[in-house]
Amino acid sequence: MKKFPVSGNKSIKNVAIGSLALLLASPSFADTRYEYAQVVESRPVYKSVEISTPREECWNEEIAHTRAARSESRTPALIGTIIGGALGNAVGHGKSNKRVGTVVGAVLGHSIGRDIVAGNSHDREVRYETVRQCETVYEYREEERLVGYQVVYRYNDEDYSVRMDNDPGEQVRIKVNIQPVF
Repeated sequence: MKKFPVSGNKSIKNVAIGSLALLLASPSFADTRYEYAQVVESRPVYKSVEISTPREECWNEEIAHTRAARSESRTPALIGTIIGGALGNAVGHGKSNKRVGTVVGAVLGHSIGRDIVAGNSHDREVRYETVRQCETVYEYREEERLVGYQVVYRYNDEDYSVRMDNDPGEQVRIKVNIQPVF
């Protein structure tokens, strides 16, 4: 069995051990503590927001329904049927032609009589109906909404600025992290 050199694995192992040692050693060099800094200024920050409010708007509307007034008399249609039948009978030659002519003439006469009645009827019946109509309309308005506070605080004679959700009051708690520079 042939053996291969393992020098490449040693260098990877050394880098891993060195990195782990550095990670474990670095917290011992850092000093983290919490202190309070004096608030110099705290200004509310507002944002303009458009708000739409739906509402239903309704009204009554008059709608006209028009139809022709019907004549109650059937006389013109009946007379047209009789006259059409007589003309169809007179025009036809032979027994079967006279029968067909009578039927066709009666149907056409009836139709002409009804058209005459409808044409002479100028009276129209108009009926009004009140219908409730509704639609949704939107009212728009602008509103200012509080989105946070722009806070300026002083620590070690230097001013810092930060946006916060709430007004911190007279002091703000800060995290101080001290690390040496290599």
